[in-house]
Amino acid sequence: MIGAIVGDIIGSRFEFFNTKSTDFPLFVKSSKFTDDTVLTVAIADAILNDYDFTENLQKFGRNHLYCGFGGMFLKWVESDNPQPYNSWGNGSGMRVSAVGWLFDNPTEILEKAKQTAEVTHNHPQGIIGAQAIAYAIYLARNQVSKSEIKHILEEKFNYNLSRKLDEIRPTYKFHVSCQKSVPESIIAFLESEDFESAIRLGISLGGDSDTIACMAGSIAEAYYQEIPPSILKEVRNRLSPDLLEVINQFQEVCSQKYSDYKNIISKI
Repeated sequence: MIGAIVGDIIGSRFEFFNTKSTDFPLFVKSSKFTDDTVLTVAIADAILNDYDFTENLQKFGRNHLYCGFGGMFLKWVESDNPQPYNSWGNGSGMRVSAVGWLFDNPTEILEKAKQTAEVTHNHPQGIIGAQAIAYAIYLARNQVSKSEIKHILEEKFNYNLSRKLDEIRPTYKFHVSCQKSVPESIIAFLESEDFESAIRLGISLGGDSDTIACMAGSIAEAYYQEIPPSILKEVRNRLSPDLLEVINQFQEVCSQKYSDYKNIISKI
């Protein structure tokens, strides 16, 4: 989950000012958390404390109204009777990463990912996007090889993960759909050499940079099992107290479940 937040913050300044390069400073003064982080934390908080997903997404959304929500989601957050709106947007994939860590049964992971998505993103592609990211994290943290992760995700979710970033990058544009950003995020992870390179590769595609980096980072964290302390420090300094409180609880739970995961034990 921390990898998702890192990707969001590093990618935040590129969302509307895309780069096609991997050569850039990871953090600048304007680097900040966006709706990707807020909703990732909201889902984690709901799972950790057995809260209702709709109520918790609304609570965190209303506490961070100006963090970059899309128009439809903002209306949902402010609604007195929030209903799913058949979205296939990548918001379902960007917020699901805690599911891949807090559940150990593949069937339960797929069902819980569906539940996190369908309160807003009840379009089949919105649900599939969330399931694919959560399942990729589950496979990655269990040290399944990249080639096997690729094969399993292609078979289960019908994504084409055989493309190369160098082929995608020249013509890739801003896409908010799961079907045109979740596979690309997974490919960024597959081509990475370490956690940082996964973030850089995701951002280098252009498009919805913070969300692509968020999703790629969430899988990369699970696979590489370590985030550089210098990156964690920068991220912590950019988070609000309410978000940090949940993150600390999440890390405490994970440090008990996965005592050999360096980045989980090292508090953000």
